[in-house]
Amino acid sequence: MTTSKGASRAAAPPGEGDAGGENALWAAAQADDRQAFTELYHRHADAVWRHAHRLTSSPTAAEDVLAATFLTTWRRRGEVQIVGGSLRPWLLAVAGNEARTERRRMHRRYRLFRRVGPEPHTVDHSDAVVESLDDRRRVHRVLAAIDALPAKQREAVALCLVAEVPYAEAARVLGVSEPTLRSRVHRARTTLRSVLPEEIR
Repeated sequence: MTTSKGASRAAAPPGEGDAGGENALWAAAQADDRQAFTELYHRHADAVWRHAHRLTSSPTAAEDVLAATFLTTWRRRGEVQIVGGSLRPWLLAVAGNEARTERRRMHRRYRLFRRVGPEPHTVDHSDAVVESLDDRRRVHRVLAAIDALPAKQREAVALCLVAEVPYAEAARVLGVSEPTLRSRVHRARTTLRSVLPEEIR
């Protein structure tokens, strides 16, 4: 499955809420219908990209996560289940895992650059630049804290707090009861508030 950067983000995904249509499209995709899978891509690429961007804080990384998410979904199409009449909860869960992999890759590249690359250019210390850099650091602190959570709590946070997937749908994607999922989110919030009191409310 080949994806093109930014192909679907100019317009809202068509057919949202059309559970029957989505179920039929996914059944066709599972039967190797690439056109049906492409239609699903256009329905959900915008939401997946935005979720990936929130998790990576990088447009370029979000594009990579978007492509990896749909490639993984195509390869694993025989085991994917529609949740709540939509493929989106599954896609967002996969994107969360791909974003974590992409962040590790970015950190390795950054460390390599720091060891062997040139000194960074002097930055114009205007108020706007300082504010932008500060916001970026805060985002990275939050992402690092989420990464440090136990895996089950991290998945719950990525779906319920970052992507804002309803608890019932997220629970079905993760294969747990809704009370269990809410408990994981609560424990994650408690941890994040303790390590990031200024960023997490």
